Amino acid sequence: MAAIDGLPPLREVIATHGLAAKKSLGQNFLLDLNLTAKIARQAGDLTACDVLEIGPGPGGLTRGLLAEGARRVLAIEKDSRCLPPLEEVAAAYPGRLEVINGDALLVDPLSHLTPPIRVAANLPYNVGTELLVRWLTPPEWPPFWQSLTLMFQREVAERIVATPGSKAYGRLALLASWRAEARIVLSLPPEAFTPPPKVSSAVVHLTALPEPRYPADPKVLERVVAMAFNQRRKMLRAALKGLGPDIGDRLIAAGIKPTDRAETVSLEQFCALARAVAG
Repeated sequence: MAAIDGLPPLREVIATHGLAAKKSLGQNFLLDLNLTAKIARQAGDLTACDVLEIGPGPGGLTRGLLAEGARRVLAIEKDSRCLPPLEEVAAAYPGRLEVINGDALLVDPLSHLTPPIRVAANLPYNVGTELLVRWLTPPEWPPFWQSLTLMFQREVAERIVATPGSKAYGRLALLASWRAEARIVLSLPPEAFTPPPKVSSAVVHLTALPEPRYPADPKVLERVVAMAFNQRRKMLRAALKGLGPDIGDRLIAAGIKPTDRAETVSLEQFCALARAVAG
């Protein structure tokens, strides 16, 4: 890809700009441009889309997204050291890359983006889950994004796609499957990164559904699921007793045994329970 955009290899970029990865920012740089191009391709056809990227670092995935034809990329980067190499990427792709120096948890990107919008990011480990939950729980649905193509620690990725009965099954899996189609599309070993993290990583691709799979009030569903999994080893009649003295009856009304535990309950049953609790 260096030949495609005329920019130097990422190791050279990092050396030139003195970009040692900072642990405090959750940075692990992916330097193989073949891999960043592969991740960009997992985001689908980008030619008619604006793409939001969080934590571009020296710009490896940014270059992949632009080379794959993204209409525009908005990159939000907290580390000001990364701005000069990103400016070089912007110069190689005139008018197609905008960089905001800021915290992705505080910046509202929507005024800078034109639909259709996709999100693609090698998320910093320390904010990845929080950003995903925000994107899955907006005030209105469908959300601003068509799809999310996101890198996580492998353990987090498995929690997003987990099914009932598995140890990884919990709040993240339920939030993801209620409103999106989620699957792991790529696995990466620690040595793919600089510095290598202690864990493997995986890319998850989520496609927004036009509407939730089952009707439920989002706030009630979130509360029920959080209470159920905060005490996942307890029977649900005990874990959810804070919802009212008649929780056993409401569980039965939702087709759930009061002696069941959270990890055995399906999304459809949790939505039925949320409706029973709201009712």
